[in-house]
Amino acid sequence: MFFGVLVSAIFGALILQHFLGAVPPWGARIFLMPIIFFYGALSLSTNLMLVLAFISGLMWDILHIQWVEDTGELGVGWSVLMYAILGALVSGLRPLFLRGRWEVHCLFSGLATATLVAVEYMMLSLRREPLRFEFSNLIWGRILGAGIIALVLSPFVFLILGYISRLIGHKHHRPERGEEV
Repeated sequence: MFFGVLVSAIFGALILQHFLGAVPPWGARIFLMPIIFFYGALSLSTNLMLVLAFISGLMWDILHIQWVEDTGELGVGWSVLMYAILGALVSGLRPLFLRGRWEVHCLFSGLATATLVAVEYMMLSLRREPLRFEFSNLIWGRILGAGIIALVLSPFVFLILGYISRLIGHKHHRPERGEEV
């Protein structure tokens, strides 16, 4: 049941973040969807986390595909891979989360959100002619600003999702016998 709540929250966050403007002075966007995904990566089993990564990445790619001269600049599927990799990394930190230590995961949410924005910028740069990576203050502001915003918002999102998971009786995935904690 909590998986359905997370998918609904991710879909709602994806829509909501399109109506939220850029944050001055960086011009960075507020990305709520990755924060919700990272909470899901902590609280779900590895298999469900990978399904959530697929759903999240697919929703992101379909909504953000950009068309230039009848071809998509970014292919559908790159975000699925990024969410799966970052979700696997945060799942590796699950033992801390199960002990009630969520601070590291909030820091990781900020870092991973900035990573997602940076990878998207690099993928766009690779597709455009001439090949050029320009990391101006504007680009750095958008990349690092998105990470800082995620860092600030993640404790609140984690608390809300933790409260919802307790309300519906979700038991956080515990490692199986033989898995390390």
